[in-house]
Amino acid sequence: MCNLVTCEAPDFTAKAVMPDNSFADLTLSSYRGRYVVLFFYPLDFTFVCPSEIIAFDKALARFEEKGAAVIGASVDSHYTHLAWKNTPRDHGGIGPIQFPLVADLNKEVARKYGVLLNDSIALRGLFLIDKAGIVRHELVNDLPLGRSVDEVLRLLDALRFTEQHGEVCPANWRAGETAMKPTAEGVAEYLAQHA
Repeated sequence: MCNLVTCEAPDFTAKAVMPDNSFADLTLSSYRGRYVVLFFYPLDFTFVCPSEIIAFDKALARFEEKGAAVIGASVDSHYTHLAWKNTPRDHGGIGPIQFPLVADLNKEVARKYGVLLNDSIALRGLFLIDKAGIVRHELVNDLPLGRSVDEVLRLLDALRFTEQHGEVCPANWRAGETAMKPTAEGVAEYLAQHA
């Protein structure tokens, strides 16, 4: 495992199933100029994975409003991704999700991101990448622990806020709340107001 925060996101080109169910080569660096939420999940046709993928899909418009693209990835083939998309949700499928699913069959992408478990499958890794291609947040969960899409949206709001205003976001900060100036005085002022 390695920490990628503050580093350039490892670039890759891999086959993906696109929102229209076509196959295409997806290159991460082609997303420069947009925020990217890149998340890994263990396998298609499993248990926690569809709940996360569908949750990201339901929130996709919210990510897009904030200038972010969502990309999922697992060690399955693009053919398996397509079969899973074509399987109705009431039969264990994910249905017509509207973001790309990367096929990492050779496990190189998961390996680059430090989430490959026992050279077998990916842990639930999530990477928030800024417009310049720098990893600004990463989270890695064990296999049975699903992620919070709302928390990813909160972190995206915080990143956008700090970039726009130069202030920093304290614990549990949400869009519209008071942030703090990154100075000793700014911290003292914030803590005095929120004691």
